[in-house]
Amino acid sequence: MSFDHDAYRAQSLATWGEMATGWEDRRDWMMNITGQVNSWLVTKTDPQPGQNFLDIAAGAGDLSIAVAECVGGGGHVISSDFSPKMIDVARRNGVASGLANIEYRVMDAEEMELGDNSVDGVVCRWGYMLMADPATALGETRRVLRDAGRLAFAVWTTPDRNPWASVPAMTLIQRGHLPPPEPGAPGIFAMGDPGRIKELVTGAGFAEPDLEVIEFEFRYADFDDFWDALVRIAGPLARVLNALPEDERLSTRTAIMKSVEPYRKADGTYVTPAATWGVSTR
Repeated sequence: MSFDHDAYRAQSLATWGEMATGWEDRRDWMMNITGQVNSWLVTKTDPQPGQNFLDIAAGAGDLSIAVAECVGGGGHVISSDFSPKMIDVARRNGVASGLANIEYRVMDAEEMELGDNSVDGVVCRWGYMLMADPATALGETRRVLRDAGRLAFAVWTTPDRNPWASVPAMTLIQRGHLPPPEPGAPGIFAMGDPGRIKELVTGAGFAEPDLEVIEFEFRYADFDDFWDALVRIAGPLARVLNALPEDERLSTRTAIMKSVEPYRKADGTYVTPAATWGVSTR
């Protein structure tokens, strides 16, 4: 059966709209853990005062804020996401930061309403691997990026290096709630293979990309905290869990708790390794 891009887009839009409140509520937790990824992306694109930048799949907007601080009042950042509810979260965070040089736009990365060669740099954190057609999205990115402009993005590496997501996902597969991932279909680990990344990036007209693994750890106060993150911000996994009947959701919760037991520390906290690709090109 062929992949239905339109059905996937509709489902993804609904999913991330549902996740927006969780991303807002858990923003400080997420930033404390993943802030180094934002820092890496900013360093690689090197935003300069007065430049125009685009943040694709901006989510809660923290990367947009980091770039906006670099380009200054004479610069401009377009913080974009295809989810209106996520853009609402990003806008609230941006307003609270006091920055006035960020524009918030609901925009599909595969069909951007921007002119050719209109931005000096582009950043995207954990967006391309979830898009229905990442090749088209990267082609659009190349179109709007000025010659010699820089692109830096992050995509997750492989399941074995990211048990925070792969272990719950495997539990869902084993219980029949999630099909095994299809090769080439969008998903958390769809761009985990460096060869696939290079193929997509160069195919879109960019130079051969530089890849670097960024490692960190997700830390949870207890299993309730782990579960809260899973059902409120984990996108496709959260959608499946939240749709289960109450009794099966409780049984699945117990099964996931058992499966992540190896990551439980003596003090009751949970610490799971994480690894993302940092990709930079021009």
